[in-house]
This record gives sequence, structure tokens and C-alpha cells, in this order.
Amino acid sequence: MQQSDLRLTVNNDRLERIRRQVTRLVDQQQFSSVEWVVTHNQQIVERDRYGFADVYKESQLPDEPIYRIYSMTKPVISIAALRLIETGDLMLAAPVATYLPEFGALQLLSDGKLRPLTQRMTVEHLLTHRAGISYDFLPGCEVAALYREDNLLARADLSLADFIRQLASYPLAFEPGTQWRYSYSTDVLARILEVVCDKPLAEVLNEQIFDPCGMLETGFRIDGDKQKRLLPLFGKESLLGARDTNAGPNILDRVDTSITHPLDSAVFARGGHGLYSTTSDYLRFMHVLYDGLSPDGETLLSAPMVDMMWRDRIPESQQPLVISGEAMGGYGWTLFGRVMTDTGQAAFLTQNGEGGWSGAAATYFWIDRVNNFGGLVMTQYMGSTIPVGEIVRACAYQSLLAANGP
Repeated sequence: MQQSDLRLTVNNDRLERIRRQVTRLVDQQQFSSVEWVVTHNQQIVERDRYGFADVYKESQLPDEPIYRIYSMTKPVISIAALRLIETGDLMLAAPVATYLPEFGALQLLSDGKLRPLTQRMTVEHLLTHRAGISYDFLPGCEVAALYREDNLLARADLSLADFIRQLASYPLAFEPGTQWRYSYSTDVLARILEVVCDKPLAEVLNEQIFDPCGMLETGFRIDGDKQKRLLPLFGKESLLGARDTNAGPNILDRVDTSITHPLDSAVFARGGHGLYSTTSDYLRFMHVLYDGLSPDGETLLSAPMVDMMWRDRIPESQQPLVISGEAMGGYGWTLFGRVMTDTGQAAFLTQNGEGGWSGAAATYFWIDRVNNFGGLVMTQYMGSTIPVGEIVRACAYQSLLAANGP
């Protein structure tokens, strides 16, 4: 019997295992708090949170905490780009230099030597992290080392336009299309959105995503009294160490993000990170990834686009996908995030077709369109050595039973 032929139901007793695992981790002070949601047939079947806003002050969690979602910003940018592709204002196969002329004279850095490119960087390369761009925290990369020398990640004082001009001044790490490497590609894509729409990124996202989805508390800044609901960040001091995992436990050191992730900057906006959001808001965004519809039923993406955007686009020769030496076993990459293609390589319980993404502060989401099953995990720990998102997802999946089963 095919997986799609099975009618599955959620066993609430088994679902309780999520709470036991989260309680254990928070009581061990691996996290100050964790909030989680599980959905089935797009209805919430489990939602709760545990812990303190600040474990050292034993301060209570606000009714609707605000989180730094870091790289969970990326899928939002990607879906906005796909909407523009549907209208014909953007094309997957178009060279990036068509929209950003500063990318027209790029060079490749290899073994300390520069040489001209033989492949053009395209919009699809940006969406799939095969553009030749890198990230500061990636080890063994000559271009990443150049980013680190200039402290590129910390340049929150630059507008997106200025940041991308700076990025375009560096060489590429590889020929576009020839490798998968997690990168600033989505930041470049975000700048293209600004150019195509002739508006700041925040306005583009409001029009394309936030307003139609009713996401009233998601954006690049937090004003006024809402700042009191932003949870403190614990862990490593910067994104540079966020992927540097080891066997040791998490340590709840407070992290100051006022420089790298400002609260109310008039210029800060990025495509790869930077959004603040809430659990309720991000659930509304996740709704679009199932069927292209907003929570209120407005069509944001057509059914063919939704089907296309969920397909793995990474050639087998460029897999497994690796970030900082860690292989993402069984996963390929779509036009917006990861997708499981071979559970025989999976490290945690899942199903083929499950996809989503995560953030550097240990936020995490998954969607399984076949089983109409998903979930969201929110916390604030930079560089966690504990895969809390995958743990919650595995506990959620083991609660799925055949409807006529025991």
C-alpha cells in the first residue's frame, strides 16, 4: 500500500512524548524555554510551551512571545519571489546581472587565484543555494574567509542595497550551478525583489506575504511596548559560531544582539535572516506552503507552482547537502527549503516529502503535504548542540498511526 493510501490519525497519548522531551531539556537548562505546535489536516492538535522567558530571572513567558527567526526568513523571501515569477515580473532562468548589474563582472577564487567565470549566476541558483556565494561561518572556504576578514555578518548598519553591493565585490567560491553551498544567496534574491518592485524589502513582504496572510507581528523591527515580548537570546555570541557544534551541552549565556540584529533600525533588512515573528504568525505563513492559499483562502500561489516548488532541484552528484561539515542525510533542496527524498538516509523519524527549514536560534518547522502534517518549534538559543526541532518532529511523527491500527 502506498503511503498516500493510508488514513492516519494522531494518537494523543503518543503525542504527549513531546512534552516529556521538552520538559527534560528545559529542566536540564539546555534551553530557557521552548514553544511547540503540531498540526494535522491543518488543525492544531498540540500546542504548548514550557520554561521561562529568562531562566535566571524566572520571568514568565508573555502571552505571545516574539522570536528572532534568523534563517526561517529565507522561505518567506523565496515565496515572495515565486509570486513574482508567477506574474512574469521575475524569471527563474534570468541572469542575476539582469537585475543587479554589479554581479556582471564576477570572478572565481580558487587556490588563491582569480579567474573569470564560465557559468552565469541565475535566479534559480539563488533560490537553490548553487550561486557560488558562501557564508562567513563555513569552514575551509577561501571566500568565507574574506567575508570574515571584513566582518560582513555584523554589518547591520548597511542597507540591503549597500550590503549586496559589498557582497558583489567579493569573488565567488565556485562556478554557479556546480555545487550546493548554504549562503547569502537569499539576501541577493531579496535585493532583486526590491529592484523588481521598486520598493524597500519590508514593503514588498507586507504586500506579497504578511498582509494577505494576516501576519501582523512579523517584520524587521519591533517598536514600542512590543519589545517587552521579545525573548532574550542565549548561546553563542554570533552567527559565526552558530554552526560550530560539539558534543557538549548548551550553556545558557545571554547574547547581546543589538549590533548584529537591531530592534528598530530604519535601514536594516536582509533576505537570509533578520525577521522577528511569533508562533501564530509563522503558522499562518506555513499555511501557504501546503496549497498556495492564505489562511483566509486567498490564492497566493497556483497549484502547479506549489507542486513545482516542492520538487528537489539538486543533482545527485551534488548531494548529500552539507553545512559546516554536517550532512543533511536524505534531504534535497527545493525552491524554498529542504525536502526529504530518501528516509533510508534520515537521522530522525520523518517521511519522504517532508520539508521546511530552521533558524540559527534553534527555531524549526516542518510540513508533510502527503500526510497533511506539520509542526513548528520556537526557542532562542544560538548554536544549539541539541537538535530540539528534530526531536520534536520525531516525537510528533511517532504519534501518527493507521486509523484502524492499535
